[in-house]
Amino acid sequence: MSTVATTDPVLTPRQSTGASLRGRLQDALPKIVLAPSFVITIIFVYGFIVWTAYLSFTNSKTFPSYALTGARAYQRLWRWTFESDPPSSWYTSITNMAIFGFLYVGICLALGLFLAILLDQKIRGESVLRPIFLYPMALSFIVTGVAWKWFLDPGLGLEQTLHQFGWTSFHFDWIKNKDFVIYTVVIAGVWQASGFVMAMFLAGLRGIDGEIMKAAQIDGASAFQLYRRIVIPLLRPIFLSAFIVLAHMAIKSYDLVVALTSGGPGGSAWLPSNFMYEYTFKRNEMAVGSASAIIMLMTISAIIVPYLYSELKEKAR
Repeated sequence: MSTVATTDPVLTPRQSTGASLRGRLQDALPKIVLAPSFVITIIFVYGFIVWTAYLSFTNSKTFPSYALTGARAYQRLWRWTFESDPPSSWYTSITNMAIFGFLYVGICLALGLFLAILLDQKIRGESVLRPIFLYPMALSFIVTGVAWKWFLDPGLGLEQTLHQFGWTSFHFDWIKNKDFVIYTVVIAGVWQASGFVMAMFLAGLRGIDGEIMKAAQIDGASAFQLYRRIVIPLLRPIFLSAFIVLAHMAIKSYDLVVALTSGGPGGSAWLPSNFMYEYTFKRNEMAVGSASAIIMLMTISAIIVPYLYSELKEKAR
């Protein structure tokens, strides 16, 4: 009986150097590919955030001024918020932001959950309804704004159509009314985003263990109790994720307001993003516009940072 001796191949110094060089290149290739995008992001996102913050502490007008003058721009916004009579355009913007943000986020969450629960019942035609509900999210805010502008215009859309059918007493002129125009922005925004929220909730519902549902039903839980005590609490991460996405979209909304209302009568539909653009590029108040942009950034950060902290803390456990 014979044995065969096996020995590992001996690498020459040249072969060893080539193999190690090849291994280092393979390890470095992803970093090399991502490096340009990383540098561009650092410069054109975070770099300009820092630059905008710097300009907010200057007296910049039409062109940037790099001489620091303190927090004058923030003081002006403070006065316009609490001491202006009649209300300033900044006060109108933040008031509209509160109305739009509350209604937009709240209705999208409620409507999205309701649609998801309906579709989760395995109804006939689900494969057709899902794309119909999701389709608005594929459109840009400009397209959504223009479409709803035509639909809500008293001389072109819903009101005119119903008048032609004989319902001459019907009036719906919110898009022309400075007291109600912000609610037309809510309608258009909810129409576009509620299908996306529905898809998030539907994915969460399909991920719930069916055994939990069956056990609750065996224990005598009604459908209402089942959703209130079991399903909705299990969807908490979906609620939080949807809230973050919707709040971020609400704060940075600009094109929807412009396309739908052109700012509304006398700027009555302005949001902070519209105020920022108007003062930076049209009224030649770059410092004030930069200060409003930083306030928007701080608002978004106040929403996102606690969410990221809770997620990282949860993963650490």
